[in-house]
Amino acid sequence: MIKLRLIIDEGDGAYNMALDEAMLILRSVNAIPDTLRLYIFKPSTITIGYFQSVNESVNEDFIKSRRIPIVRRPTGGGAVYHDTYGEITYSIIVSEDKVPKDYVESFKFLAEGVIRAARILGAPAEFKPLNDGVIAGKKFSGQAQLRRLGVVLQHGTFMYATDIDTLAQSLLAPKLKLMHRGVRAIKERVITISNYVGRKISRDEALKALIKGFSEALNAKLIEGSLTEVELQLASSLRWKYLSKAWTYLRP
Repeated sequence: MIKLRLIIDEGDGAYNMALDEAMLILRSVNAIPDTLRLYIFKPSTITIGYFQSVNESVNEDFIKSRRIPIVRRPTGGGAVYHDTYGEITYSIIVSEDKVPKDYVESFKFLAEGVIRAARILGAPAEFKPLNDGVIAGKKFSGQAQLRRLGVVLQHGTFMYATDIDTLAQSLLAPKLKLMHRGVRAIKERVITISNYVGRKISRDEALKALIKGFSEALNAKLIEGSLTEVELQLASSLRWKYLSKAWTYLRP
């Protein structure tokens, strides 16, 4: 059994991405232990992958009208709508030797916690390569990963009660996957755990299921802790990168 520090917190998009990057850097010099972080985006936020174009990923007119902020992640993957009241994001920061070398296997290994959490809540979740968690063939979780300095950062979503209408109007359908069918295609492709089980799952239920799911999946003892002063200071210094238009519109 391994030990993982457990952090539960919330913040805006720039803070959340800056803290994930800060934790990766600090883990690489053994300044912090292997960590599982469960966090909320407050306010609701869209994140886009490092390699994505803003114009091709996000409905900017809609999100501006709703004042939904956007932030670029340091990891790859697609655009995500993080609903304050219906989605929890996890990040795992561990030394690379604890993770399968094969990328698909590592995605599956580290995402098993969200799969088990969904099953705990009554949904028959499965992992679908490359990096999706699905229920009845529809996506409820996506993962993104970065390997640097001997450390793996993987973060991903857990849509327990996301507002699917807002999600569908905020994001643009990937052209190759969804054949230009737009909002309807997105709504046909995604699901929340609440939708599947037929009742509103609470945030507290979702958090408890994630803690249990990751503990079982990783055979880990989770020890709830707090962020160190050095983590907060480094995240604060990195936050300005994630707030900058130069970073957000790195690929317009």
